Parts: sequence; structure tokens; C-alpha cells
Amino acid sequence: MTRLAQPPVRVDWLATRQEDVLDPGQPIVDAHHHLFDRPGNRYLAEDLEADLASGHDVRATVFVQARGFYRADGPEALRPVGETAFAARVAEAAAAAGGPRICAAILGYADLTLGEAVRPVLEAHVAAGGDRFRGVRHILAWDLDERLLNPAYPTREDTTESEGFRRGFAELAACGLRFDAWMHYHQIPRLTALAQRFPDVPIVLDHCGGVLGAGAYAGRRGEVFVEWDRAMVDLAACPNVMVKLGGLGMALSGFGFDSCPEAPKSEDLAAAWRPWMHRCIELFGAGRCMFESNFPVDRSSYGYVAGWNAMKLVATGASRNERNALFFGSATRFYGL
Repeated sequence: MTRLAQPPVRVDWLATRQEDVLDPGQPIVDAHHHLFDRPGNRYLAEDLEADLASGHDVRATVFVQARGFYRADGPEALRPVGETAFAARVAEAAAAAGGPRICAAILGYADLTLGEAVRPVLEAHVAAGGDRFRGVRHILAWDLDERLLNPAYPTREDTTESEGFRRGFAELAACGLRFDAWMHYHQIPRLTALAQRFPDVPIVLDHCGGVLGAGAYAGRRGEVFVEWDRAMVDLAACPNVMVKLGGLGMALSGFGFDSCPEAPKSEDLAAAWRPWMHRCIELFGAGRCMFESNFPVDRSSYGYVAGWNAMKLVATGASRNERNALFFGSATRFYGL
């Protein structure tokens, strides 16, 4: 069965939508982005810097692992440390240039199923990232529909319940590290159980909780929302959990903006995202929600200006304190920026 691929980024298509920046004085921490160089898919520091220079007041960014720049040799478990070292070099160069604090926080990959044996991997990440390394993302996204799986991140339905994973997860607490959770919406109850078992580990749920609208979930938006909402209510009761608002430009989400004749307007993006994001804010509060770009993955569906404009439209009606929490305060606090 063919995997559901993320559509390619079309720079000429993105150029069909030009917008003025809304509320340009709003400080922003971009709570989730990647850097990688893959065949036909390149997004490095200069590409991020070009997006940051487009008008929104992005003060700092959070780099999240994306399976790039691994070490070419050495023990398999330690090879992902190369990605953390790369991000740290990008951060140092950005700091020297005096611009936005790119990669101000770094999230790496470590195989938590190693149990206690993951400790040297975590320590190597901390050493490579210096004072910027903040934690781990071990991707957990699983589904019966094999089209929605990423073979680069093999996982099982019950990974979070395995003894090895839980022993490895306990090492995060011992090292004072955080956990970024990427999973599909129907897996949220498993994250709730994990958060309850490890209340001392700060957890953030990526991408509005893994909204699905493609593959086996196409045409089931209302049904998905009801199940997602029920799971998010329970998760919100865990005080150690926060949520990232974004990631809805992925093909998995099924909103289909990438197939529009022209790049979408921020108003259209906001209309599609509002039910999900507003419910997250309602359940968790602005102080436990943070906006993210998820670039360059979401770049297949919209440009950087339109994406942040849409998030600003979603936040219409929020108080200034709530807006500040959503756009920079929550991420600053969670990642210790």
C-alpha cells in the first residue's frame, strides 16, 4: 500500500498569495520547525531566515528533530546526536549574526525503547546541544491504515505501554528533559496514561493532537472531531501537558489547501483551523497552548506570512495577555528560553 506523501513545496504557487503582515508588533516564538536537506526537499538556515524576514516579529525558534544530519558512523543509538550538533551550530551562527534566536531550543531523537540504556544518548545530546538542548521527540504516530505510517519511524500501537519505552521515558525526568509527542488523535488516551504515570515530565502534544482527514479518515471530519474532543478533555486534566497549535497543513490532516489553484488566504486557513485551535485553547487555556509553523512541512499548503496571519486571526478576541501566551509566552516557559 502506497504511503500518503506530503505534497512538494511549490515556490511559484506560494508566490500567488501576497498578504500584508497582521499585527506586526506581536512578538512570536516559532515553537516548531525543522531543517533538512533531502533530494528535492531542502530547508536550511538561509531558507528559514528568509521566512523570518518576511515581516512577522519572530524573536526565537524551536528546532525539532527531522531525521537529518545524523552521524555517519559510530553506535546506531548515538547517530541522531549529529542532528543536535548541527542545530547547535546553526544557533551559534545566528547568534553571532545578531538576528532572531534560531534554534534557541533543540529537540532531538533518542530511542526511548532502549530503557535505561538511553541515558548515554540523552547525555550526548545535552553535550552536543549545550544549553539549548531541551528534550526528545520519539515519534509514536501509528494507524491501522498503512498509508498514514512513516516507515522511517517504525512504531506499534502499544509502544507507550512497553516496559522498555517507559523505563526510557523515566530517564527524561532524571535528566530534566521534556518530551514532544507526535501521534494520531486516536492515540491521545495513551498519552494521557503516560502523562499520569510521569507527572514530572513536561509534555507537549504536537500539531493540535494529530488531526486526521485523509486515507481511511477522508470525509469523516465530524466523527473525528467528536472522538478527538473526548480524548483532549481527558488529556487537559494532566497539568504537565501542553499543546502546539499548528501542523494542519500536512497531507494527513486532509484540509486540501495544497490542491487549490492559488495559495490560500489567511482568512480561509483560519476558518478551517478555528474549531480545532479554539477548542484546544478552551480546554488547556492560553497558558498551555503555543502556536507553531511546522515549517517546512506545512509550507506545502501555505506561506509563512499567511500561516502566521491565520493564527493571528484565530486569536482574534483573545486578551493581550492571552495572545502573548499563545504567540511566545507558553513556548518560552515550556522550553526554558
